[in-house]
Formats: sequence, C-alpha cells, structure tokens
Amino acid sequence: MMRWILLGLCVVVLLGFVIPEPRTIPVDNASPADWNKDTFWYEPWGTSGVHKGIDIFAQKGTSVLSSTHQLIIYQGQKPKGGNIILALGPKWRLHYYAHLDSIEIDGITLVSKGTKIGTVGSTGNAQGKAPHLHYSIVSLFPYFWLADESTQGAKKAYYLNPISYLSAAD
Repeated sequence: MMRWILLGLCVVVLLGFVIPEPRTIPVDNASPADWNKDTFWYEPWGTSGVHKGIDIFAQKGTSVLSSTHQLIIYQGQKPKGGNIILALGPKWRLHYYAHLDSIEIDGITLVSKGTKIGTVGSTGNAQGKAPHLHYSIVSLFPYFWLADESTQGAKKAYYLNPISYLSAAD
C-alpha cells in the first residue's frame, strides 16, 4: 500500500514539472522598459535585506495579469506587500503579486495565462511611492546551482530571477 502512495506522489510531482508553462508579462501592456533590470537581489532593501523580485511600474489601476496558467491559492493583505496574490504555477513555482490596488478574484481559483487577477497599486510598504507591481517567483524545489555567496545568496536556490523568466514571455 505504501509503495502505491509513494508512486502516486512521485507521479504528481513529475506531472508538475511537465505541465506547459506559457508566459506573459504580468502587467498589461508592460515591457522591459517598465522595470529596472538591476533590482533583483538589490541591496540594501529595507527589512528584507535584498529585493527578491522586480517592480513593474504602471499607472494605478492598470490590469495585473496571471503570468502563466496558475492556481490562485491565497489573496489578502500583508503588512509589507499590501494587497497580495499568491499562485502556484507549473514547475512547482509560486508567483507572488504585491502592492495591488484591487484583487479581482475570490477563493482558490484556476486561471489561464493572461487572466486579469488584480490592478496595479501602491499598498503595503509601497504607500506614497509610484504605483507598481512587485513580482517574485519562488521554486518549491531548490535550484542549488543558483545559490551564491552574496547576501542571503543561499535563498537564490529558491527565489528565481523574474527577468530571466519574463525574457521567455510572448
């Protein structure tokens, strides 16, 4: 019996890695000119130490889109992120959308790439700053070869560079 449970678990994990991962920039009509390519792992960055994502700047209220097919697993408020959405995508990657002005989905929801899930804002610790989407990607399975000796560099095995990810977006 235990063998079948382990086999089933292995199949589920492997399927997560083979699900196609179409990509799009998560802010409507945004381009690489809308973010600073040097902000991933920039330091010092407040109480976080380093910036573990990128900020995509846009007008307040601009649509925030699902960057790939995802299962929305949390939406709510956090002190630093303000209005946030956390989604599980292919390859067992968590996609974190923060500082949203509004959240357009409720509950655990399966969405396709490009689905509107919220709008750009400046909530949380971004109050008083230019509206933007903070976007991070965290792998549930470590990429050990990405870790380095930089500040908090071991966390780079989990926090993936969104710029590299979005370079493959359509």
